[in-house]
Parts: sequence; structure tokens; C-alpha cells
Amino acid sequence: MERTALLRSLSCSSLACNKFLFSAPKHSRSFLSKSSSVFASTAARYHRRLVPNRSLLRRNSWRSLPRASSHSSSLRFGLNNKHFSSLSPRAVASPPTQPSSDIAGVGDEVAEKLGFEKVSEEFIGECKSKAVLFKHKKTGAEVMSVSNDDENKVFGIVFRTPPKDSTGIPHILEHSVLCGSRKYPLKEPFVELLKGSLHTFLNAFTYPDRTCYPVASTNSKDFYNLVDVYLDAVFFPKCIEDFQTFQQEGWHYELNDPSEDITYKGVVFNEMKGVYSQPDNLLGRTAQQALFPDNTYGVDSGGDPLVIPKLTFEEFKEFHRKYYHPSNARIWFYGDDDPSERLRILSEYLDMFDASTAPNESKVEPQKLFSEPVRIVEKYPAGDGGDLKKKHMVCLNWLLSDKPLDLQTELTLGFLDHLLLGTPASPLRKVLLESGLGDAIIGGGVEDELLQPQFSIGLKGVSDDDIPKVEELIMSSLRKLAEEGFDTEAVEASMNTIEFSLRENNTGSFPRGLSLMLRSMGKWIYDMDPFEPLKYEQPLLDLKARIAEEGSKAVFSPLIEKFILNNPHCVTIEMQPDPEKASRDEAAEKENLEKVKASMTEEDLAELARATEELKLKQETPDPPEALKCVPSLSLHDIPKEPIRIPTEHDLFTNDVLYSEVVFDMSSLKQELLPLVPLFCQSLLEMGTKDLTFVQLNQLIGRKTGGISVYPFTSSIRGKEDPCSHIIVRGKSMAGRADDLFNLINCVLQEVQFTDQQRFKQFVSQSKARMENRLRGGGHGIAAARMDAKLNVAGWISEQMGGVSYLEFLQALEEKVDNDWAGISSSLEEIRKSLLSKEGCLVNMTADGKTLSNTGKFVGKFLDLLPSKSLVERASWNVRLPSNDEAIVIPTQVNYVGKAANLYDRGYQLSGSAYVISKHISNTWLWDRVRVSGGAYGGFCNFDTHSGVFTFLSYRDPNLLKTLDIYDGTGDFLRELKMDDDTLTKAIIGTIGDVDAYQLPDAKGYSSLVRYLLGITEEERQRRREEILSTSLKDFKEFADAIDAVKDNGVAVAVASPDDVETANKERLNFFQVKKAL
Repeated sequence: MERTALLRSLSCSSLACNKFLFSAPKHSRSFLSKSSSVFASTAARYHRRLVPNRSLLRRNSWRSLPRASSHSSSLRFGLNNKHFSSLSPRAVASPPTQPSSDIAGVGDEVAEKLGFEKVSEEFIGECKSKAVLFKHKKTGAEVMSVSNDDENKVFGIVFRTPPKDSTGIPHILEHSVLCGSRKYPLKEPFVELLKGSLHTFLNAFTYPDRTCYPVASTNSKDFYNLVDVYLDAVFFPKCIEDFQTFQQEGWHYELNDPSEDITYKGVVFNEMKGVYSQPDNLLGRTAQQALFPDNTYGVDSGGDPLVIPKLTFEEFKEFHRKYYHPSNARIWFYGDDDPSERLRILSEYLDMFDASTAPNESKVEPQKLFSEPVRIVEKYPAGDGGDLKKKHMVCLNWLLSDKPLDLQTELTLGFLDHLLLGTPASPLRKVLLESGLGDAIIGGGVEDELLQPQFSIGLKGVSDDDIPKVEELIMSSLRKLAEEGFDTEAVEASMNTIEFSLRENNTGSFPRGLSLMLRSMGKWIYDMDPFEPLKYEQPLLDLKARIAEEGSKAVFSPLIEKFILNNPHCVTIEMQPDPEKASRDEAAEKENLEKVKASMTEEDLAELARATEELKLKQETPDPPEALKCVPSLSLHDIPKEPIRIPTEHDLFTNDVLYSEVVFDMSSLKQELLPLVPLFCQSLLEMGTKDLTFVQLNQLIGRKTGGISVYPFTSSIRGKEDPCSHIIVRGKSMAGRADDLFNLINCVLQEVQFTDQQRFKQFVSQSKARMENRLRGGGHGIAAARMDAKLNVAGWISEQMGGVSYLEFLQALEEKVDNDWAGISSSLEEIRKSLLSKEGCLVNMTADGKTLSNTGKFVGKFLDLLPSKSLVERASWNVRLPSNDEAIVIPTQVNYVGKAANLYDRGYQLSGSAYVISKHISNTWLWDRVRVSGGAYGGFCNFDTHSGVFTFLSYRDPNLLKTLDIYDGTGDFLRELKMDDDTLTKAIIGTIGDVDAYQLPDAKGYSSLVRYLLGITEEERQRRREEILSTSLKDFKEFADAIDAVKDNGVAVAVASPDDVETANKERLNFFQVKKAL
């Protein structure tokens, strides 16, 4: 019997740490890549505070591998592109939006009474908001008050903070001001907010020239609590009087005993050692500093580990005094709260200050343009495996102007950037990858987040002999495009891609108000109009009219010529692999510390050991209960007793966009074909059909839809042996294009031909480069996947498609593509035959009721075109990796340390209290011991309630065995835990905040789909919520026995440096089995 299920629901785009029971998890890509990631940014340009469970640990209770997408890159056009979600295709013109009479405002008299004057006011139709710019009369502080009906309220305060050196002052200060303040004299109020708030966003960012402190919440009381804590933190922090906070967050000498070696410790110090271990980051930093040798961008605001120890406490304090002043602040409010209340809260703080000269002292001076190009050659740390001659990187970088550009030029440059590089079919991206000269694209295209825009493009995985060829290919390709222009279809596809994304305004789990703030701030911070970046309708209409009238060549070719071809301000960066660099850097640090120790007297050493002990004692001593009470929090009465329900059929406003997922069962796939699945997904979207080249197919998707992506989805199902394993095809379009959407999904699935050997070889090289980058920058994720593969079948499947096993498969496949292409092509076809079947196919849709009704006939037609049943029998996958402790060795200055075990195997029965307990462990025990005391950038845990696997992980960690010992001490921590009612209530509320995470309409529908696939009922969700709300201290104590399974039966995996692994294996004889990965 044929089984076809059609789910109609509210749908979703983002996924987070294993909370399917309650909400679709949040998803974030790696920090590096020209991707749609909200946080995609080279760390040389931008640093953020690590939030446990919410930032770095994106290991879900199911696994969604990096997805193949028809439109996978971001567009830049005068907004802070690093914080804008995926820009992908097709739009229809919207009528101008009229101001709503319902949007509240602030009367001039009220503003005047509170000490503010109204500078200007506009209705921004693009975001249906009334925006008012105020100025605080006494200090000159500027405030943007944006009012609308969005319940996800956003506040942010931003200071211009240009550094003069690479000691990392702005970055260390960003960490430190959140460590206690005048009204909230705790060790870390920030962590208390993490524990017990309903925040939808809570973090801080350091840019090369500014520091941002944003928060968001849908609960008004919670929102104003967050605002007050942040305002007190930035204006009255304890850190400027507390040397130990400076030591903890910045740097200090550590000496446990005078007979031992001195080491460097500090959260930012170790974070930046991790950043400087990644070749892409080193390239980005080198390029930025070479492009801007004469202004503040010529140093690293995040801090260079070689320079950070030169920073003094006096310089640190002076930097705060100078720049953290209302006169130097831009303040942003957004959402449906009372605009008058915003000004009232601000006036309480701002009125305490007088005007200062900070705005003049913090001005960023523009870099003058060079008269001739510059070339720089640098080394980067590389493993000694493989052919080092083929591991070079080369990138060409241009500073485009000696002053900021007008919005029209920026918008046009953004379009040009998308035309050049935005999709796999874009000509510059295509010609570079098809050249065979390198493995993957580097450089971010147009970057406009700083005062002056830049353009960067290059390749990595290049042979040293081919570097001149890459440079010539980039220049000749740009010259050809300037002479010949772009295809009409390409221009139309880009236009629709950009328009669709702007109108859809889908920022995923990132608050829309924060996306708008960062966009506005890109101009406002330089004393330009904060309203202008929010308004795209007219510039877009003008650009379209100009293209229609003059032709695209007349619009884009002059930009290529002016800003690139005829621009002498070009810096070429060549990065050479050096297998000795990592050990050489470590040896230099050690030698420096030996000199420091040799210069000290016995009394000095004794004093340093005493200070080290004193700092650790402070770090590990919890705040007294009376101090904790000062942090404002909600009560359980503020928490809804029922979960957010998502019906399977719902009439939902999606702004005329249809979201759809088509799901196919993967369980009939032979296990030896699993590693090919990610490449199969990419091939579907980046190879052609009998009638269409892949470029034509890509452009067709861009012109008619909002984008299509294909990826594998794998999870354990609680209580079942067999995993949930599917291929998901996601697509979106305007409602009137539903027929086109399903026709194109069918075309991608059934008509694409696996015949292009050279393109497939490119996919393999790109994937290998991506995996190597993940190993260096996201080793915690690699360790987590490896442990999962040792503990359950779903984990093994996932690791075959995205872990170390996958990297090893790719390394072998490169050669196989040349020797056995017929076999690989046949295997890709076999995967298709195994998957495509009407039987068991699931279609999930999200839109308003009318669109859902009208789309049914197109879905029916799509399903009728599928084969009736799979042509392949069901496969058996009962496989796991050996359960030994393992060290995956890479060239790095920091480690990623994990340990995990299956609690269900120990007899643990799931209760909702486990969510509260695991969050509390992350925010207390691991935060204090692994991060604060241990010096790692992050330490966290995760409980996959589907498989029963409980995982500990650290991020950019200077330790290895010490961290494993901390994990093993968790059971005793729980047994000895003392917790008053307020602390317990905060832990419960914080967990509900995760569970009820804010979602846009598409995210809600995807959550509904995931729950359907995993068999999670509304009754179970309600039961888990009740268990969360009734969690007691007794639950914590009882969980200690369950978590001891990790200590007693757990597997450890570390992604670590060779030296640290060698030391660990000497200390505990052959503790780790060593696997060399790079």
C-alpha cells in the first residue's frame, strides 16, 4: 500500500541543542565562511562572548549535516552583512506600507521632561516601524527608538572603541564589564541572566572599531531587567577596580607551585590562541592589517596572543574611562514596548554624566589609498601530512574607497558581489573552482561593515607553482566580465534573490530588531544617517529602473573597473604552510616564560603562587545567596503552564511566502554509500539535466523561488533501536510560484544527471577543505560527533557524513574520482533509486490557509511523478565505532576536550528535570571550572534525550586531562549542591526560556515536522514541561548517580595539539589512542 503523508503546518529554519520536545533547535554555521550565518565573520574582524549551550555547541539531538543549497552565500549592500540571514531568491513588488495609527510614540513634552530632544522621526515602511532619533541634551548620547508590533523586543548599546595596539583592550573589556557592577556586585551577573531569564538573545560583540551589548526578550518585565543589568554593567563595572577580573578575562601568569613552570592564562588570551590557530583567520587578519596600515584597523581589536601580555591594568582602566561614556554611545530600542518607558530608564543612567570629548577622540580616520599594490607572504601552522606544496593560500584584497560610499553605490556593489560570487553558478566563483588550481574559495567578496568597504577573493589548497596562475585568473576573469557584462538571466536571478530576501526578512533565530540595529549601526557609528540603511525600497526601484534603461553592463562594468581593475590599493596575501610553526610558537612562548621566571626572586615566585591560589579561590567560590538576590528575575507565576502548541494544520501569516519540506526515508541505503550522501545532495543542486546546464538550473531556481536546499537528517528515537534517517529537500517561494517550486524540486530530484566528473571532483575538494576548517575551528563538534559514533547508531551514521570518518573518506575519494568515476556515478544513481519513492514520502508546508488550499494540487502532481516505491530493500545499519578514548591530533595552540556516555544504558528514566540540571551544570560547575578557572573559552554539556547520550565539551581549552577530571567531578558537585528557592526558580525559568525559544513562522512549522518524525506527542511535551516546572533539589541529587556513567563508562575524545596529547599519554600511560587528522 502506498503511504504518502502531507503535513500542513507552521514551518522552521533553525535548530538548537536538542530541544525538539519544545522548539526547533537553533542552527548556526561556523564562524568562518561566506555563508548565511548570522555570525559568519572572520575572528580577525569580530569577536563575540561565548554563551554556554547557545553559541558554540550546535550539536543537536538529531544531526543535520552541512546542507547543499542552491543559494548559499550572503549578499552585502550597505548593511552589516555579517548579521543578515541567507539571501535567497525571488520576489514580487510590494505596495508601499502606510504608517500604522496603532504604533505608540513619545510626545515632545515627555521627551523634554526626561532630558531628550527629538532630532528626527520617520516611518520605515520596509520594517513597518516608527523610528525616532533622540539626543540626550546633557551628554549628547543618541538613541534610536523603533516602535512596531514585534513582540521580540531588542535593546543595544554600542560604543566606538578604536584600539591603538593589538593588546586586545576592547575585547577584554567587553568580557570584563559583564563581571559585576555597582547595582549587581556579583562575579558574573551575565551568567545569572543566562541561568534565569527568558532572553531570546544575550551576548556582546567586539568589532575592530566598536563594541556592542545587545539583549532581546519577548517578556516585557524580563526585557527591562536585562536592559538595566546591561546599562549598569557598561557604565559602572566592577572590573575597573578589580585587578583579578582583568587577570581572569584578559591574561595573567599562573604558577601553582614555585617548582613548576609559569604559564599564561586568561579567557581572551586562550580564545585568541584558538583564533590564531586557524589559517583562514590568520589570512583575514593579515589582509585587514595590510589594507589599513595607517588607522585603527591596522591592529587587532581582539588581541594578538603575542601582544596581549603587554597590556597593563592602568591602560585597561583608562580605555573604559575614555570610551564607555554616554557621549560616545549609540543606543537602540526596538519592538512593541512603551517608547516613553525606554527614555525613562535611560534618563536614570545618562543624567548621572556630563558631556565628554570621547566622540572626538574615538573618531575613526579613513585610510588613504595606496599609489601602488602591496604583496605580503606569511606562514601558517600546517600538519606535516599530505603534499605541503599544494596547501598554499592566495588572496587578492582591495580597499574600494578612501571614504564611505553612498547607499546607492553600496547597494549596486552588493548586487555586483552577488553576481560575481553569490551562487555556485556565479561566474567568478565558477571559473576559480573549475580551474582546478585550488580546493576552495577564500575571501569574503564585498565587506562593508567598517568605515571603508573592501573586496577580497582567492583560493586555498593551491600548489606553490600555481599561485601566479590564480592571481592572473582572477584579474583576467574580472577584465572579461567588465568587457562583456553578465547574462540577463543571471541579473534577473540575483535581483529576485535579493528582493525575496529583503521582503521575507527571515533572520532565523536571530532577532529581527538586532539585525536592523547592526545594519543601522554600520552608518550611525560613523556619524551618518541611522535611518538610511533601513530603507531599501527606493534605492532598489532606482537600481532596477537604471538597469532597465541603461542595461546591466552600463551599471556594473564601471564599478569593476573603478573599484578593482584600476584601483592600485590592492594587497595580495600569500599564506605558506609551515609544519613547524605551531611547535615553534609554543617553544617561543615557553622560552619567554622561562625568562620571566628566571628574572623572579624566590619571594616573587612565592607571591605569584599565592596570587594564583587566591584567584582560583575567588573563581571557585560561589556568590553568597544575598548577593544573587540583587539580580532581577521573574517568578514561576510569569511562566505559562502549557507549551507553545503548533497544530499540524494552521492558517499562519507568512507574508505571502510558502515554505515547504519534502522528506524521503533513507533507511534503505547501503551503509557503504552513506559517506556519499552529502556529495549526492550537492550534486543534485550543482549538476545539470539533459536540457539545462547547472548554471541555467541555478538561475532558474533563483528567478522563480526563494531557494532550494537538500541535506540529510539523522536522529535516535527514544525507545527504539532503529534511528530516524531522512533526506530533506527544503524550498520556499512566493505563494503564486508554488507550481514552479514543486516543478523545480522534481527537476532537481529526478532529472539532474550525475555525469560531470570534473564538477564532482571540485565538490570533493571543497568538502575536504570545509572539513579541515571545521577540525581547526570547531573541534568540539568533531569530538562530539566522534563520541556519538561510539555510543549509538544514529551517531555513527552522522559521523560517516560529517566527522573524521567523512574526512578520511574524502581524502581517499579524491584519487578514486580519477580512477573509478563510472563506479562513483553509478553509486550516486543508486542513492537516488534508494531514496525516491512515493511510499513514505512526507510533504510539510507552511503558509496561510488560502495558500495551503491552492498548493494542494501542485503537491499532488509532484507526488504522482515519484516512483511508487523504492527500488531497493531496507538496509541494516547496526554499527558503531570502537569505544576507546581517542585523541585527534591537529596543528593547534588550543584543545577541544569531550567525554560522553549513554545514561539510558545505566537505567536512567527521562524526566524534564534533566533539562534544568544539564543547563545548571553548564552555567555553574563547567563555567566556573573549565572557563573561569581553567582558562578555556567555553565549557558546556548537552543531554541528547533521544539517544540518552550525555556529553561534556570544552572549546579553545589550554588543558586536557584537567578538563576531563572536572567532568568526572560533576556527580560529586551535584551531591554536594546547596540551592535555595530563588536559585532553583532561576534555573527552571532559564530552561523554559530555552524550551520556548522565539521562532518565526517557518521555524515553527519545521519544529512540527521534526516532532512528527521523532514521534513526540503534545501529551509528552506537556508532561516534560510539568516536570521542568516541578524540578526540585532532590532531582539534582538523584541525577548525580546517572551522570556518574560518564565518569565510570564514558568515552573521551579530544581534538588537540600533538604536544598536549604526548604529555597526557605520559602522565596517564597511553590514555589516548592517537589519530592524526591533518
